[in-house]
Amino acid sequence: MAQERTFRAEMRATLSLGLPLVGANLATMALGITDTVMLGWYSVPALAASTLGFSFYFLLFILGKGFSAAVMPMVAQAASGGDETEARRVTRMGLWLSLGFVALAIPVTWFSGPILLAMGQQPKLAALTQDYLRIFGFTMLPALLVQVLISFLAAMERAQRVLWTSLAGAIVNAGLDYTLIFGKFGLPALGLQGAAIASVTTQTLIFLVVAGFATLPREMRPYQLFVRFWRPDWWALAQVFRLGLPIGLTSLAEGGLFSASALMMGWIGTLALAAHGIALEIVSLTFMVHVGLSSAATVRAGRAQGRRDARALRLGAAAAVLLSGVFGLISVTVIVLIPHQLLGLFINPTDPLKPQMMMVGTQLLMVAALFQMADAAQVMALGLLRGIRDTRVPMLQAGVSYWLIGMPAGYLLAFPLGLGAVGVWFGLVVGLTVAAILMMRRFWRLAPRPEAAPLP
Repeated sequence: MAQERTFRAEMRATLSLGLPLVGANLATMALGITDTVMLGWYSVPALAASTLGFSFYFLLFILGKGFSAAVMPMVAQAASGGDETEARRVTRMGLWLSLGFVALAIPVTWFSGPILLAMGQQPKLAALTQDYLRIFGFTMLPALLVQVLISFLAAMERAQRVLWTSLAGAIVNAGLDYTLIFGKFGLPALGLQGAAIASVTTQTLIFLVVAGFATLPREMRPYQLFVRFWRPDWWALAQVFRLGLPIGLTSLAEGGLFSASALMMGWIGTLALAAHGIALEIVSLTFMVHVGLSSAATVRAGRAQGRRDARALRLGAAAAVLLSGVFGLISVTVIVLIPHQLLGLFINPTDPLKPQMMMVGTQLLMVAALFQMADAAQVMALGLLRGIRDTRVPMLQAGVSYWLIGMPAGYLLAFPLGLGAVGVWFGLVVGLTVAAILMMRRFWRLAPRPEAAPLP
């Protein structure tokens, strides 16, 4: 009974930390969904350009986000021992590394047109996407800084503040999208550029609010995150870099698989790319739940590791895996039962292309139902491995699973075997399943077993 109560306590702790992070992730995702819905109602070419542009941007963003992900377990371990100085040092250097990454990434988004052409995209689509990214790319600056501060607050178990900020940001973004895309309240209709301006503005406001939450409350003041911010701490910077770069590359391997799938959809045609964008928005909503639970698992694992509590580490991991699995089953059920209703939210009912979009989108969602559990398992395994600071081998496992297995499978099924868009998504199923098996197996092999002793 003692073990059962401990397991339930871990379930409650994971939910207490994870649900606000899930809500914050969903609210953040709502920013992109709002863009997709309104641009889908604006025009199919604008929707296709935003889908391709976000896929391009996302590759860079998730690589840079690795440094913020490294901050979370490091701060969690420091907090478990009451080490305010260490928590401040790694958070600050996470911000430094994010700023440096943005300086390198912005030129890539600015000159994205030639890159997209070299990747085989249609000239008109590439030009439209570059126009979008020349504005939207600046979202990366506040967005990456926000991710570092979210990691800090989550590790300090102050995630509720992030939730309310993200919800407010989603509302602000929806209002700005409506105003700027369609030209309301006397403003010109800016379409695709309007959506990009709305995103940059919203993310900047979110950063200002989250920075206030990380510094102004009484319990946060001792950390002094921005006091003498210009002072380097080379040891802490190296530690965050060494842990964060493999995380970023791991995320790049997975995100690259999805972005490569968008490129292959572009080869098939604008209709397939637009349907891919809508289906991806829907399954990304469910994925954000798993990401939130995975982040909670990282914090719980990091704190258990800091206390050298092997029993809490394994029980917390089991609780997190169970919670993620239950939600995965729920998401599969919803996708299978109401695919048309989900797709209908994103498509203008008067659009002459609606029947074709619905047909392709439904096929993709049925394939997506197949990889829900694998996607949940691989992101949870990654969160747990990061909690114990194991990032290099998972990086290699991700590279093999997604690029040597998943993407070739998708290409083979889509083009030589003639399955088209559905074949691309079957490649995602293969890659995610292999990754889930490898990473879950690694965590349970590495997680130390508690000594055989009567449970308290």
